[in-house]
Amino acid sequence: MTVRISDQPSPLRRGVLLGALSLVAIPVRSQFRVEISGVGMTQLPISVASFRGEEGLVQQISAIVLADLERSGQFRAIDAGGQVIDEGTRPDPGFWRQKGADSLVTGSVNRLADGRFDVRFRLWDVVRGQDLGRDGYLVVQADLRLAAHFIADAVYEKLTGDKGVFSTRIAYVTKVAQSYNLWVADADGENPRSALASPEPIISPSWSPNGSQLAYVSFESRKPVVYAHHVATGKRRLIANFKGSNSAPAWSPDGRTLAVTLSRDGGSQLFSVDSNGGEVRRLSQSSGIDTEPVFSPDGASIYFVSDRGGAPQIYKMPAAGGEAQRVTFAGTYNISPTLSPDGRWLAFISRVAGAFKLHLMDLVAGTVSALTDSSADESPSFSPNSRLIVYATQQQGREALMTTTLDGKIKARLAGKSGDIREPDWGPFPK
Repeated sequence: MTVRISDQPSPLRRGVLLGALSLVAIPVRSQFRVEISGVGMTQLPISVASFRGEEGLVQQISAIVLADLERSGQFRAIDAGGQVIDEGTRPDPGFWRQKGADSLVTGSVNRLADGRFDVRFRLWDVVRGQDLGRDGYLVVQADLRLAAHFIADAVYEKLTGDKGVFSTRIAYVTKVAQSYNLWVADADGENPRSALASPEPIISPSWSPNGSQLAYVSFESRKPVVYAHHVATGKRRLIANFKGSNSAPAWSPDGRTLAVTLSRDGGSQLFSVDSNGGEVRRLSQSSGIDTEPVFSPDGASIYFVSDRGGAPQIYKMPAAGGEAQRVTFAGTYNISPTLSPDGRWLAFISRVAGAFKLHLMDLVAGTVSALTDSSADESPSFSPNSRLIVYATQQQGREALMTTTLDGKIKARLAGKSGDIREPDWGPFPK
């Protein structure tokens, strides 16, 4: 698989969507800083020269591109030494090989008469001295960061063969004093926008398959109620408000239904509800607590947590309901399942000697590995290319977000400046 890098700049197609979002959301200063730790075995050495014309801009395109690539775990940054090279200048391959780089990104940023910015880049293979192609984006100033993410996506796909996720978004919840906020941010945690603020808890945000909506649970009615929220317009609709608790929404892959946990019939069981709200259909039948449903990528199965065997474990059953099969057997307490979009991996939280740690199961081989050495992990969610996991944890007594590669070797900390950060969910590729 390769990415086509064209010879002419192309318009940035998502600008309209983000413009609509900014009308209903509250931009704030960045709540994150990225700290990358760990070393991978096969990282690709890459250098990103400073883009000509980016000096003085609030958004340094080259720095954003390099940070994206580093955070993926697939690349090792080679210092460009302050070199400024635009996409029209041919670099000296020998110079960059001597610095230890295999690849080089160059580019430029030019402000046009109408106020927009022309952002261009070129990718070089400095080992072979080959031009790997170029592309460009016409953006308004507010979308300069998004243009950088698109450049990182193109470079990532060209050099790895996998689709990049840097232009996707994450949702998460913060708690400051007694105020809760549901945020939508870039995949690097920057550029956060408030989707909902409430004095009551907000939990379990879940992206719809096309990325246009977020389902979540709000306690504003003094009980857990499930809503679906249109990100671009801010409008929302009621999904489940039955007697008792309504919680843990999960979208089906086609977006037509949600699996939810309801206690309306006594106990907590799994139900299916139309994505427009309305009557529900019971899916699980057990004497225990069934909760935290998640659909398999093909929509054929639902994975969920149940204590029907005496302690919380992960099970799966047909999406239409039926007999459940136990999935996790190692350990006595396994919760928070999430499936990789490629269907190969199951990430979950396991309690080990009193510590809650992120684990990964290979669904083909059945093997399980621990990915962290922390003790309070929660809420894992896969990137849409199945290569990274975002999760919440505690560091130095405060909640924070982390991303990790599937081997656990490269982690990036997305730390909040204030308040507790929790409940992350990684959105899909843009449609």
